[in-house]
Amino acid sequence: MTANAFTPPVSQPLGTRHSRWLGFDPWLVLLIVGMIAFGLVMVYSASWDVSWRLYLDSNAIFFKQLQNLGFALVVMLIAASVPLHWLRKLAVPIMAVAIIGLLLSLLLSVGGGPRRAILGGSVQPSEMATLALIIYLAVWMESKGDRLSEWGYGFLPLMMILGIVDGLVLLQPDLSVVLTAALVALVMFYLAGAKTAQSLVITMGGGVVGYILVRLTNTGRARWDQFTAGLIDVDEASYHVQHSLQALYSGGVFGRGLGASREKFGLLPAPHTDSIFAIIGEELGLLGALLVILLFALLMVRGFRIAQASPDKLTQLLAAGITFYIGIQALINMSVLLGLLPFAGNALPFFSYGGSNLTATLAAVGILLNISRRKPLEVGPTDYAATVGISRGNRRRRVSRLSHHRRPARARSR
Repeated sequence: MTANAFTPPVSQPLGTRHSRWLGFDPWLVLLIVGMIAFGLVMVYSASWDVSWRLYLDSNAIFFKQLQNLGFALVVMLIAASVPLHWLRKLAVPIMAVAIIGLLLSLLLSVGGGPRRAILGGSVQPSEMATLALIIYLAVWMESKGDRLSEWGYGFLPLMMILGIVDGLVLLQPDLSVVLTAALVALVMFYLAGAKTAQSLVITMGGGVVGYILVRLTNTGRARWDQFTAGLIDVDEASYHVQHSLQALYSGGVFGRGLGASREKFGLLPAPHTDSIFAIIGEELGLLGALLVILLFALLMVRGFRIAQASPDKLTQLLAAGITFYIGIQALINMSVLLGLLPFAGNALPFFSYGGSNLTATLAAVGILLNISRRKPLEVGPTDYAATVGISRGNRRRRVSRLSHHRRPARARSR
């Protein structure tokens, strides 16, 4: 039997009794509120020139982001209040809707460019597909139990599931989402109890497949060549990376000042979306960039603590997958702008302008907040939470209840 990566807690998981009267984990709430507010300030600062050139209104993009935020907050509140056991029934429909959305983006898009959006370019199904994949995999891995580590029962079906989703995203193409989804699935598979050999096979196989795909596609080959050349001589890096590094360098330690960026005036592509981290570094300096990194680090610490404190495997996998999903997006975005990874156009969660990514991110945060409300199983080291047996009728596996004399006193008093 393969041990789970997480151990159910013995006492209160979040380090304080005061967290329970608030319902949600208060530190996570403060982090999310702070990052949303910080992100709104930077979206306005980075977008007003682009907004004026596109709409003759310097506030247009900012007001659109406020609308995106309003919708995303509604989705977050719904995700934070829905009973989590519903996800066992909703996982398949959610995954089906995500796949339909990916198919529609391929079928309805026109032109020879990327086919990533539907409904006039306002919705990117790939953003929601990764979250749908996390939900589906958490439910699926929980249902496999100890047999997940079997090659034919867990490993091969996982490869098929991931192949379908990543294959549809790759056709758009959106390499950053493919990479994000693959890494999140690998982490969840490992935490659910996969064998180390299986994780190594996925890692090495994914690396080989990724390299082949990069070399076979014109876009991927060009980006790889620019990346490797930029590692040797920054002047040979892509135009985007060069101006991103210029923005970060010119910001110095303390920055030029909020709103004083020069690169956002038509020099740095997508200053309010993919490149907003470079604008933060230019206007707020190294201290501002480090603050962003610190906020994401604290968010990941909080998320993994919630995962470790979760009372069952489903919520453990959900919390860990969501936390890693947000963290890896931020890591890829910042690494690309620093020239540490081949160029991939992905958003910086909470900061970049865009409704699809913000909605997917806050929906994921809503589930994480929902999980933080759940109390751990308060079971002492000499007690047990459940036993697995075979029922006499149909020999199905069942989970028995705690016997009365073995239950903790606090549990009997409820």
